[in-house]
Amino acid sequence: MWEAPPSPGKGGKGGKGDQVGNGLAGDQIGNGLARYVVAAALARTADGGAVVAVVLLVTSSGGSGTLAGVLGACITAPHLLGPFVARPLDVARDGRKVIAAACLLYATALTAGVLTYGHAPVVLTGLLLAAAGTCGPLLTGGISSRLPAIVGPRPRLRTQRRAQGWDVATYGIGGTAGPSLVAALSGWVSPSAATLALAMGAAAAAGGVLLLPFAAPSHGGDRSAILRPGATLALIARTGPLRRTVYLTMIVALSVAALPITAVHMTRILGVEPATAAVLTAAYGLGNLTGSIAVMVFPLTGDPDRLMRRLALGVVAGLLTVTASPAFTVTVSAYALTGIVNSFFFASTLAARTEYAPSGARGQVFIWVAALKITSASAGTALAGSLTGVTVELPLVVGLLVISAAVVAATVETRYGRAEEKHP
Repeated sequence: MWEAPPSPGKGGKGGKGDQVGNGLAGDQIGNGLARYVVAAALARTADGGAVVAVVLLVTSSGGSGTLAGVLGACITAPHLLGPFVARPLDVARDGRKVIAAACLLYATALTAGVLTYGHAPVVLTGLLLAAAGTCGPLLTGGISSRLPAIVGPRPRLRTQRRAQGWDVATYGIGGTAGPSLVAALSGWVSPSAATLALAMGAAAAAGGVLLLPFAAPSHGGDRSAILRPGATLALIARTGPLRRTVYLTMIVALSVAALPITAVHMTRILGVEPATAAVLTAAYGLGNLTGSIAVMVFPLTGDPDRLMRRLALGVVAGLLTVTASPAFTVTVSAYALTGIVNSFFFASTLAARTEYAPSGARGQVFIWVAALKITSASAGTALAGSLTGVTVELPLVVGLLVISAAVVAATVETRYGRAEEKHP
């Protein structure tokens, strides 16, 4: 299943062609990736289910919806601090220890937040949940930055892209299994038990991360060479492929965030029961998982910069189909299609971050893009909520228009950049 990198006699360096940092042998890649999938899925399941768990914990105990929203935000909002907690990942001698420590702190803070709720001032609970949320970026983008250590710095393209497909799958698993686990355990036992189960998963992820292959730090001992968050953002802004990765990622995230919101209102237009909105959101989630599996079986090929533009247009086609859908069954299919294409698009952005980010700032680039994506998705949810008051389809129309505009801008920018290279 996994392709070995070149042997020492075919591009390798001396006798180190099978070592981490110079390229792992096929069986080593398979073992390393299996550990990665387990660790990443556990961490992302905890991160994906925590908000639902906190909201259920508050509402089931008689707390107000406002309090539930505020405490839920304490988990999600600190993800925006990701770029400022990411530098230790690039500075550390062993980045695995940084991520493992973040997993343990996440588990500890989440457990303490649950145990203090209702028994201590709510401010303390909020601070503990915020501490857990601050670790969140290292459980998502931070773990993704470890993939190059598994496949090697110069892996075969098919091997690298398949590994990124597995990474996309762990996000899909986390986003689906996390809330589902919380819902099940909350019904069978209690929301507190569900939250503690998530914390245990994050703690187990710490052990899994430590079992991943070691990669020597890129700074070579000179930690001052590692860029600070502001300098990393400036690097992204002036590097064409990374810049396009950021704004395409943000705009697609903003646009697809409208789908769960519009699902509720679409049922009225389609003449079905409001409860069937869950079918639409489930179709989108299953589409994401299906797309993840497809990327693993059929890894993406080609330039990530071009792939992102083409797949973004695929998301446009999905949104257009949802908007123009005449029947509920067609709408379900359109939601699933959009989820599939969005998984492919996400995989292309992971490829772009891996291939275009300098090794000395790769961890920070991964987390910068993840943080900006989360910010944009949150803005998209708020925007969709306000626009549906005008007309149900408006958020979808706005989404497909802004994605189209971004693709045009990225295409023009790419061609202009190539023209400058030919005629400096």
